[in-house]
Amino acid sequence: MEPLCRRFSTATFDENGELTDISLHYEDNYNFAFDVVDAIAAEEPDKRALVWCNEAGQEGVLTFGDIRRLSNQAANYLTAQGIRRGDRVLLLLGRHFEYWYLMMALHKIGALAIPGVHMLKPHDIAYRLDAAEVHAVICTEDPDLCQRVLSAVSESKAEPLLFNVRAPHEGFVQLDEKLPAQSDAFERPETHADDPLLMYFTSGTTGNPKMVMHTHTYSLAHIVTAGYWQCVQNDGLHLTVADTGWAKASWGKLYGQWLCGSAVLAYEFSRFDGERMMDVIEKYGVTTFCAPPTLYRLMAKSGLRREAFSSIQHASTAGEALQEEIIRLFYEKTGLEIMEGYGQTETVLIIGNYAGGHPKRGSMGKPNPLYKLRLVNPQGEDLPAGETGEIVIDTRERMPEGLCQRYEKNEHANARYWKDGVFHTGDTAYRDEDGYYYYVGRLDDVIKSSGYRIGPFEVESVLIGHPSVLECAITGVPDPERGQLVKATVVLRPGCEGSPALADELKAFVKERTAPYKYPRIIEFVEELPKTVSGKICYNVIRERDAKKAKA
Repeated sequence: MEPLCRRFSTATFDENGELTDISLHYEDNYNFAFDVVDAIAAEEPDKRALVWCNEAGQEGVLTFGDIRRLSNQAANYLTAQGIRRGDRVLLLLGRHFEYWYLMMALHKIGALAIPGVHMLKPHDIAYRLDAAEVHAVICTEDPDLCQRVLSAVSESKAEPLLFNVRAPHEGFVQLDEKLPAQSDAFERPETHADDPLLMYFTSGTTGNPKMVMHTHTYSLAHIVTAGYWQCVQNDGLHLTVADTGWAKASWGKLYGQWLCGSAVLAYEFSRFDGERMMDVIEKYGVTTFCAPPTLYRLMAKSGLRREAFSSIQHASTAGEALQEEIIRLFYEKTGLEIMEGYGQTETVLIIGNYAGGHPKRGSMGKPNPLYKLRLVNPQGEDLPAGETGEIVIDTRERMPEGLCQRYEKNEHANARYWKDGVFHTGDTAYRDEDGYYYYVGRLDDVIKSSGYRIGPFEVESVLIGHPSVLECAITGVPDPERGQLVKATVVLRPGCEGSPALADELKAFVKERTAPYKYPRIIEFVEELPKTVSGKICYNVIRERDAKKAKA
C-alpha cells in the first residue's frame, strides 16, 4: 500500500524538487489510531511498525496488526476501569515498547495522553498530577519509579488509578498482564479532529513547566517533520534518540513515521553510550536517524565508526542549535550531512532543511509551508534579511495544524506568547537573502555588553571548535562598567585539565575567530552542564549560580 501521508496531504515542489507548499486533508472525526494504525493493519497486518531491543539483548518486532490488537485490548480494559473520553492519563514509560500501543489505546478511547520522562522526582510528578487533574498513571516496572509515583500521590490532591507494566508492584495493577483476557475488537466511539489528543509539560528552563495542549490534527502536521525533513522511507527503519516523555518522541517515534510507512526502532537504554548506540544502528540497519545536538557533540568527539552508519541514508537534529564544527566533524567521519531543524514543544517542525533543497551548514533551514513565519522587532514590525528578530507565527488568516491551541490553565503565558493572533516563540534568529534562518538565542539569553548585543550561540559555535572543548554554555554576568561580561562555562574533553593557561588560550581562540567584543572574559571549567530532563542546557541555572556567588 502507498504511505498514508499521500492520502492526508498534497505537497507542491519547485523545479529543483524542494517543498514549497503543503495542505492537509482530513474528516471531522479524524483519529490517528483508527484512521492510520488500524487502516494500515487492515490492508497490511504484517507490515512492520516497531522494532525493539534493550541492553540485556532482548528484542522483538510488533506489526501494525499487533499494535491494533494490543491497543484494542488495552482500550477495552482501561474503559472497564472507568477511563473515558477527555480523561487525563500520565504515561511514564521511558523507552518501553508498551508506550506505542498504550498511546493508541488512549487515542481510541478519546482520553488525553500526558507523556512524561521517567526520571521525574516525586515533586515533579505531584505537580503534574494536580496541574493536569490526572485520572490515571501508567509507568514502567522500575521499583524506584513506582515508589516515586506513590510518594507523589501522597503529596498531591489527585487520586489516580495506578498501573504499571512488566512486573507487579504493590499499589499498582500490572496492566499488560490483564490484556490477554480482553477482546481484541474495540468499537469506534465518537471523537473529533479538534478534540485534545495529548498534553506536554514544557522543559521548564524557567519556572514551573507550562502545559501545552495539542489536538488530533497535530499528528498529521508531522508529515512534514518525518517525510520532508527526516526523510523517512516506506518500509524503512527510523531511530530518533528520545525518551517517550519528550515532545521529540512525537516528532520522531510515532506519528509522521507511521504516516509515511516507516517502522520505528525502540532501543531501551538507561544511559547513553555512543559505542552501544552505534552497535544497535549497525545491527538493525537503521535507515534514517535523528538525535539531539548534545548526542551528536558527544559522538563526534568520541570517535565514530563509518561502517556503523553505512545503512543510514539521512541524519537530522533539532532541540538546540548545533555548531557547524560538529556538523563538519560528523560529515568527515560518516559521510552524512546533518540536516538541522527547529520547532518547539508547542509546534511540529516549523523550520527545516528539507529533501530536495540545498542545505546550508549552520542554518536551521527554511519555514515549513504550513506556517506563516515572520521575524519581528520588539514593536512587532517585520525585519529585512540580515537583521535579528523574534520568530513568530502569524495565525490571523488561519490556525495551522500542529500549533498548540493554548497553554492550559495559564493565562499569564497565553497573554505573553499569544498576542493579537500571533504566536511568539521567544527565540531569535536572522534570515539570509536566500530565505535560510540562523538561530541566535532565546530573547532572555541575549547578552548586552558595552552597548553590543551578543547571541550566546554565536560564541559557543566558535568555542566548541577548540580541540579541548566538549561542551560549553555562554552567559552574561553583571559588570558595573560594561553592563554584562561574556562568560563561558566549559566542559573539557576527557584527558584535558582546566588551568589559567588553557583559559587564556580559549579566550584568544575566540578572539581570533570572531569580533573581539564577543570573546568570553570569564571562563569556568565544570564537570557537566546543568540540563533539563530533555537534554537542553539550563542557562538560567548557570546565571542563578553566578548571582549567588556574586552576593557571597
